[in-house]
Amino acid sequence: MKAKSFVSYGVAILFAAFVLSGINIYGQSKAESKYSKKDFCSNEHYSSNDQASFREKREFTVPATGSLTVDGGKNGGIKVEGSNRSDVLIRACVNAWAKTDGEAKSIAESVKIDTGSTIKAASSDDANWSVSYEILVPRNIGLKLTAHNGGISIKSVEGTVEFETNNGGVNLVDLAGDVRGRTTNGGVNVALTGNSWKGTGLDVTTTNGGVNLSVPDGYAANFETGTTNGGVKSDVAALTVETEDKDGWTKSKRIRASMNGGGAPVRVVTTNGGIKIGSMDK
Repeated sequence: MKAKSFVSYGVAILFAAFVLSGINIYGQSKAESKYSKKDFCSNEHYSSNDQASFREKREFTVPATGSLTVDGGKNGGIKVEGSNRSDVLIRACVNAWAKTDGEAKSIAESVKIDTGSTIKAASSDDANWSVSYEILVPRNIGLKLTAHNGGISIKSVEGTVEFETNNGGVNLVDLAGDVRGRTTNGGVNVALTGNSWKGTGLDVTTTNGGVNLSVPDGYAANFETGTTNGGVKSDVAALTVETEDKDGWTKSKRIRASMNGGGAPVRVVTTNGGIKIGSMDK
């Protein structure tokens, strides 16, 4: 593969991962974006002009247990959504690229997906392919999700949740339980629901990425958010900005507040990125 082709395709994979996660690198919601309307594993190709690509969707249904572990591999994103169901539906988008259509299809066909203790993909070809996942699960399930160059999106799940990605955005909506995770290079979008956090709490960090936090009116929690290098905008009166100054220099901006009597800890912080806090209806 030519160096230029590899770089172009790598950028494309990262872009697709951010779309999957539902946010962009600044942590802004893409709910109104045209990309959010695309079907999972759509036929749109992101390869460079001198590379052919092949994409196919595979579906599996497996029994639900108390927890689910998913490894997105080198270039795969993960989207999990909870609902009133008793099993786990796995949709896998296998994408491969090569010099010709036939070669790309052959690489895709070599990719095998393991639905055992850890959902993951493998192939005899160690490059030129990726697998992203859209998974429907029972709401009260534990999750352990890992990715490298891919976004992570979790919605409507209540359980013990751990996640980590290096290069990918994070989208968290309508969660409860004990939720902890991080990304190194990616924005974080958190949309809280209800009147309070149900469970142990939320602890999410990003190193290089913005934070978008949506809080319902009247929400009760102990909040912590902040940034070292970035601005903060809050439309929620109870969440006001504190600055830490040293020798005349502003070192960081933090918000620590107990809203409506306090409650479980809700912590969402970044090192290099802006923060936007907005109110929303329950």
